[in-house]
Amino acid sequence: MIGRIPVLDVQPLVDCGRRPVKAVPGETFLVTATVFREGHDAVGANVVLRDPSGRSGPWTPMRELAPGTDRWGAEVTPDREGRWTYAVEAWGDPLATWRQHARIKVPQRIDTELVLAEGAELLRRAAAGVPKTAGKALVTAAARALKDTARDPDERLAAALDPGVTAVLARHPLRELVSASRPLPMIVERERALFGSWYEMFPRSEGAVTEPGRAPVPGTFRTAAERLPAIAAMGFDVVYLPPVHPIGHSFRKGRGGALTAGPEDVGSPWAIGSADGGHDAVHPDLGTLADFDAFLARARDLGMEIALDFALQCSPDHPWVKEHPQWFRRRADGTIAYAENPPKKYQDIFPLHFDDDFRGLVTETLRILRFWMARGVRIFRVDNPHTKPVVFWEKVLGEINRTDPDVIFLSEAFTRPAMMRTLAQIGFQQSYTYFTWRNTKEELTEYLTELSGESAACMRPNFFVNTPDILHAYLQHGGRAAFEIRAVLAATLSPSWGMYAGYELCEATPARPGSEEYWDSEKFALRPRDWEAADRSGASLTPLITRLNELRRAHPALQRLRGLRFHHTDSEHILAYSKRTRRAPAGGSAAGADTGNGANADDTVLVLVNLDPHHVHECTVSLDLSELGLPPAQREGAEPFPVTDELTGETYHWGRDNYVRLGPDGPSELRRRGGTRVAHILSLRPSSQTGGSPNHERQ
Repeated sequence: MIGRIPVLDVQPLVDCGRRPVKAVPGETFLVTATVFREGHDAVGANVVLRDPSGRSGPWTPMRELAPGTDRWGAEVTPDREGRWTYAVEAWGDPLATWRQHARIKVPQRIDTELVLAEGAELLRRAAAGVPKTAGKALVTAAARALKDTARDPDERLAAALDPGVTAVLARHPLRELVSASRPLPMIVERERALFGSWYEMFPRSEGAVTEPGRAPVPGTFRTAAERLPAIAAMGFDVVYLPPVHPIGHSFRKGRGGALTAGPEDVGSPWAIGSADGGHDAVHPDLGTLADFDAFLARARDLGMEIALDFALQCSPDHPWVKEHPQWFRRRADGTIAYAENPPKKYQDIFPLHFDDDFRGLVTETLRILRFWMARGVRIFRVDNPHTKPVVFWEKVLGEINRTDPDVIFLSEAFTRPAMMRTLAQIGFQQSYTYFTWRNTKEELTEYLTELSGESAACMRPNFFVNTPDILHAYLQHGGRAAFEIRAVLAATLSPSWGMYAGYELCEATPARPGSEEYWDSEKFALRPRDWEAADRSGASLTPLITRLNELRRAHPALQRLRGLRFHHTDSEHILAYSKRTRRAPAGGSAAGADTGNGANADDTVLVLVNLDPHHVHECTVSLDLSELGLPPAQREGAEPFPVTDELTGETYHWGRDNYVRLGPDGPSELRRRGGTRVAHILSLRPSSQTGGSPNHERQ
């Protein structure tokens, strides 16, 4: 029902308000609404946040975003975890209406005394709602001045229009005919739901022995734990493990996914289940549950979390096949249907069938998740959730997050947009995306505008630069520079990014021409790597990856998604974008709290990336200075401002238009220090360096 003052089309809105908007503590986002009224009288609007205890936050005034559009907006910032609501209040603003009339009538001496008397009465009423410590006396004095007939009418009006009086009344307005939208839900989750750096590793490859003439010896949780300090040193927050459960023997795949496995082939970790157990067991080659616990504890000591793969599927040897035959679909010949994505066949995997015992599958899924949660796992990467009913995930995730709101689920759904978005809406905290297949300037601009705009209310992207299943042609043919480019893009465009082990070594050999599969895929074989030799040779990307994660922790702007803006360049090969966070004003919007990691501080980062890994490119970048948080003179282009390249240490003085030269030709010494010439990551905070170049690159 429309109120006395209409409030329409409140945004953000997820599933018509049936699902909550997502945020983390200290994350700022824009609330907008259409607000208007009949006639010519003025209106005002504000946002009301209510925290998990039901308390409303401080006053959050809205402003008309563009004159004459009736579209109002205000930025709000929840300051702690829990379930919040937000609503928009609209109201008649009699003082604003009076000011508009008085500015016209009094100078022309039209109904002068009547106008001033009406203003005095409005100010008297307004003063009643202003606290003594907030300027009550100032408003009262203005009301008295309007009634002082011994003074000149223009002087009396000037007292009422004094900026100090106006500022007090902006904070404590006189509101009439207040109308409110319905409260809309918002869930504020822990910081890791939005921000984090992920590293994917196969424990069985770390410490494995694969010498010619000898039977391969898999690595274990204990040998894999020896790799954790190096991962932590690169600045990663989450270590993601593919399934660690027993692997079936029936129809086991061989090296490279061969349909026939030899006696020494280790099989795919996603073919879960054998006589050794199912989803609540660990593969005996990896060790025991106690060894898993020790691995988890070691990661925790290093400041990292473990994300466990959760794949709801079975090998033909899984205990469920005999214990719960109703959980599988039978074909016409009586056999259980294995997984297929024609022409691909996965004879080693049985998918689940949800229509004969839906409740039983929900119950068992909750049991398994809580089993691992009890051991300390608080993050799950869910394999192929789009192949299970959405209502199933809604029930499972809803139950888990009701009792354990700190548990995070990452949706691995490379599928149709509607499914990906719906999975995000019903509870998945993070989502894989199409980032891998967005490589041109136009593709990246369009896709990131979508992700950082309307989609940000429900879908948090996690940009993985590669996965065991995905080696994009861009990496196959782009050389080291391609790996540098994609790492810079992922680490600076998205608050969460990830990489699969081997990326730092620029592994780029496909299974065959035209394939996105890796040659001799680690999904089917042990893949021990000589990390130390790569670091000694200088071939590793470890210094750059470490530097990127350092910058992500140092810059609050890189920890957020919604503050992304693109800037114009006159080259199709060079992408320019900025990210900015702004501290919420003191006393504003349930929000001025700093969450401890600086994510609520003022910060601006400007990034330029050459998307062509083969050639040097030059361009002029034309900056939208209003998006960079500069002082007035610099924002208007009157003065240059210093920018420091966080990858090279060089400082430039830039303005509105700037020459840029980027290419894959960086010296090896620069790369050893974590630098690169394929991109600029420019800090607009004051630099401690002196000197610097004018607004062009050093040649």
